[in-house]
Amino acid sequence: MSSFRKALKSKQRNHHERSQPVFRKHLGLLEKKKDYKLRADDYHKKQNTLAALRNKALEKNPDEFYFKMISSKLEDGVHVPKKGNQEVEMTEEQKKVMRTQDIKYVEMKRVAEAKKIERLKGELHLLDADSKQKNKHTFFVDSKKEVHSFDLARHLKTAPELVDRVYNRPTLETLETKTIQGTVEPHSLMKMAKQRKHQYKILSQRIDREKKMFVISQKIQTRKDLQDKNKKVKVKKETPNAAAIYKFEPKRKR
Repeated sequence: MSSFRKALKSKQRNHHERSQPVFRKHLGLLEKKKDYKLRADDYHKKQNTLAALRNKALEKNPDEFYFKMISSKLEDGVHVPKKGNQEVEMTEEQKKVMRTQDIKYVEMKRVAEAKKIERLKGELHLLDADSKQKNKHTFFVDSKKEVHSFDLARHLKTAPELVDRVYNRPTLETLETKTIQGTVEPHSLMKMAKQRKHQYKILSQRIDREKKMFVISQKIQTRKDLQDKNKKVKVKKETPNAAAIYKFEPKRKR
């Protein structure tokens, strides 16, 4: 019997809600029951929220205080914590390395960088690292007339082209008695200067990398030390360039 009833329903016509009459087309689509239901539910939800907020405001304790009230602010309707003026404790790069690498690996890489730095320093000698002479050479004369007529190349007994050099500045006597070893062409000299500048850049990068690895190893070691149950007091906060400093209570070992 039930199967016969289902067979009859399959041939019945589907009844739909009527559409907007022609003379009311300018008012838009006719609202159906499902549309009204969504609109009504949204309206009642907002009314219930407003009623709950009114009750909360009426029952509020004027002496109530939470630290979140002063440590957070409202942005686009959402409470977010305030950012202090202090430095960020750790950079994202430091967090990533500390999560994935062990202190032994970090220390091994730091020692390798330190050895490469020493080797580069031994090759370059840091004679013209900044392309400028850092030290000052003061000459004393007897009168102002000698100051105006002072000739630096003649005083140093060298060629005028070599006065600006920080190193390898031979005298005229040396140039006359000995032969010049190495290239003297301007193109080759410029090429060598460019290579030397590149080497100084690599040295600077390696020094920065070694400092970062040292800071990371210190922070890992500090976190390992904090796992002990001994009493401790923070003396200095952690910064991107230094680990936090703690003072531990002295404990006698058995």
